[in-house]
Amino acid sequence: MRRSLAAVLSAAACLLFGLTVPASADDGDGGFTIEDPRITESSGLAASRQHPGIYWTHNDQDEGAFLYAVDSSTGETVATVTMTGVGAPRDVEAISMGPDDQLYVGDIGDNLGGTWEHVWVYRLPEPKELKDQSVRATQYVVKYSDGPRDAESMLVHPKTGDVYLIDKNEDGGHLYAARAPLSPSGTNMFEPVAPIDLWATDAAFSPDGEQFVVRGYMGGIAYDWNGGKPKRLDRISVPLGQGESVSYSADGSKLLLGMEGADSPVEAQDAPGGGSSEGSGKPSGSGGDGASGDGGGSGLKAEYLIVAAVAAGLFGVVRLRRRS
Repeated sequence: MRRSLAAVLSAAACLLFGLTVPASADDGDGGFTIEDPRITESSGLAASRQHPGIYWTHNDQDEGAFLYAVDSSTGETVATVTMTGVGAPRDVEAISMGPDDQLYVGDIGDNLGGTWEHVWVYRLPEPKELKDQSVRATQYVVKYSDGPRDAESMLVHPKTGDVYLIDKNEDGGHLYAARAPLSPSGTNMFEPVAPIDLWATDAAFSPDGEQFVVRGYMGGIAYDWNGGKPKRLDRISVPLGQGESVSYSADGSKLLLGMEGADSPVEAQDAPGGGSSEGSGKPSGSGGDGASGDGGGSGLKAEYLIVAAVAAGLFGVVRLRRRS
């Protein structure tokens, strides 16, 4: 049987980390495929609270300041929102739902490797009616206290509205918090508050704000929010590949994990510990007690190298079998 390199990599990751092989939408797991041909670089995902089954997404680079409302039952876009009052977005990487049905959009990527002196966060009310429309957004200028950096992960606490960012670093990054509530005038300075043991591409709070998850290309981690002092709980599995987004479902029972590319799939899986919106459960496992976890950045990098080595070996075996 012929197998693709992606399948080999997936098998290697499953062997090493105990990850589950991603189920397809045909298995009835609640996943879907984004059908809109305009959405080729879906980089963020956020569940609507006003419109059941609707997920907001965006391209990381687009021809305008667009957000797309996707119906998870069909994969079709049911509304396109154009943000006004924000100028031309640069590298939009994240979207989150905050309190009072406010959408937050993170124009926080830095394709120049962390050289832009500032990035932006936008906030706008989620439309009560799903139709193509323009909505005025508030723009916030963001800087980091320890210098420019690339980031793809933004979390907004569903109770307090506080905004958090996670920088994207191969050796693991940090959770950054604003010094004060965001202000549309002046610069909002973000400071590191806790280490994150992952090359992070997105993150999301549970609907009750008691937990959050961070995902990367080859794995993810669930954390207890712990009153703002994150405590690592356990690993989560992710589909292997260009994984760019994660969101809890509106009721907190599922994690939705999206990929980049045309006709990109969004996989659904049970949220850690049940993920109840009432905070009834927490993940169990060998995740360790501290925010720094049990592996640190060096361990994370080593795991990626091991995956690559095992995958190369498996790929070689497959090629030998083809020749025989």
